[in-house]
Amino acid sequence: MVASLVLDSACRHGATSPAARDGTLTARPQHLVTTSATGQVMLGLDRERDAILQLPKEAKSPVPLLVMLHGATQSAEDMFWYLDSTPDETGVAVLAPNSRDTTWDAIRGSFGEDVEFINRALVRVFETASIDPARVSIGGFSDGASYALALGLINGDLFSGVVAFSAGFVVDNTPHGKQPRFFISHGTRDHILPIDRCGRRIAATLKARGYQVTFREFEGDHEIPPEIAREGLSWSASL
Repeated sequence: MVASLVLDSACRHGATSPAARDGTLTARPQHLVTTSATGQVMLGLDRERDAILQLPKEAKSPVPLLVMLHGATQSAEDMFWYLDSTPDETGVAVLAPNSRDTTWDAIRGSFGEDVEFINRALVRVFETASIDPARVSIGGFSDGASYALALGLINGDLFSGVVAFSAGFVVDNTPHGKQPRFFISHGTRDHILPIDRCGRRIAATLKARGYQVTFREFEGDHEIPPEIAREGLSWSASL
């Protein structure tokens, strides 16, 4: 699967900033912002592949935020299908952006357009919603989880936690800022990204580097079971 994505030579559009090419996000939560809506909101940043913000219906401001990245060939809408009612139950705001192509840029090569789009989406969220700066996390599923691991390490001065559901690998990068914590889950019968080569290895590698890791194995395939989604979001809310 990864090999087929590497062979995909989709074109890039326009120049990217040096910060984006390093995987650096510059958006930061703002003070004295009043949340203007609840439920799902399309951010209006792109006609075809936009970003979606879901704000909990009943939560005290400021709220924790989880940036949730989809898997290869998936979409932002799929992430809300996986999470279902969990964001409202846990009081977590979820930002789900769409990748610019079939998967995230650094999965195939290097950081660039996807970092810029995620940054734009975060700027919009921080301008319109009251977000707790101490509880901003990034996560994802499959390719999105691998990408989240990389951006979480690079942007330790923004993200306090990383929630990786069924990740494949960690993209080599230079960590910045404080050390984020990690919640990693993986199915013992995952036929796409086997747990021994992926989840268990990732958790062991991060622990060896000195990071605090919560690792959850579950009896299942390449998926996010409801109880795992609930634990991951509750974990991010408690950072």
